Amino acid sequence: MPQKRVVALGGGHGLAASLSALKLITDQVTAVVTVADDGGSSGRLREEFSVLPPGDLRMALSALCDDSEWGHTWRDVLQHRFAGTGPLGGHALGNLLIVSLWDLLGDTVDGLDLVGRLLNSRGRVLPMADVPLQIEAEVAGPDGAITTITGQHLVASTRGRVQVVRLLPPDAGCPTETREAVREADWVVLGPGSWFTSVLPHVLVPSLREELVSTGARRLLNLNLGVHSDETKGFRAADHLESLARHAPGLRIDVVLADPSSVDDLTALGAAAARLGAELVVATVSSTADQGRHDSLRLAAAYRDIIG
Repeated sequence: MPQKRVVALGGGHGLAASLSALKLITDQVTAVVTVADDGGSSGRLREEFSVLPPGDLRMALSALCDDSEWGHTWRDVLQHRFAGTGPLGGHALGNLLIVSLWDLLGDTVDGLDLVGRLLNSRGRVLPMADVPLQIEAEVAGPDGAITTITGQHLVASTRGRVQVVRLLPPDAGCPTETREAVREADWVVLGPGSWFTSVLPHVLVPSLREELVSTGARRLLNLNLGVHSDETKGFRAADHLESLARHAPGLRIDVVLADPSSVDDLTALGAAAARLGAELVVATVSSTADQGRHDSLRLAAAYRDIIG
């Protein structure tokens, strides 16, 4: 039978975990990756060369590498990070390779596709927007006062409670290849990942949000394992779904997948899922050996049971 076409949206380690599981059940995987990183190697390259931050794109490509000696070797090459305090210190070699190809080819998607060929990738990696983005957030402090902060790194590390996030520029375009992938998908998987800086940004790019709302694909929201940590301190699992509804009114979800460790109030989470039109599926997808991480085989099994 034809394999299902799956588009996975996110960034960082969360998206990499999802891709590592998805490639076990289908070769028709497209990763759509956030492009708002402004820290570390990606931030330096973004500022110096006015390019998309390559780090999350690199991680997605590495996660989709072929499970062979060739694929794993080139994955390790891409992920190699230079030590020291010199000009190369802190840079991942894959980031430099990707930016070099963009400079040579003059095309973002062609450059990513070429790196995918090098890895014999089990899928394709595309950016969610065609320009580098900034994340702006309204954050409530301990006294309830609202302040506005700008930048993925600052939003991700804030000690306040994030209320609303926006993208700058607000009217950023989405590559044609990305829109087509969502339009032609059988399933779209949103998350896991840092909620306000890796997951929600996808529904804030206007043309991408339109495709997500209108696509004939079924939509799966994969909740994080740590729903109360980092930038969502104090959030219930149901709060994630409610914030999605506020940021993307009109977006229907078909399935919400949650690990038992993420379910703090089953009734509230089920009701929030129902308001999005979704069925709640609770399945163990976490690793017993590495706390706070997804287990690729367990997550693949959950995806297989849902996607078919």
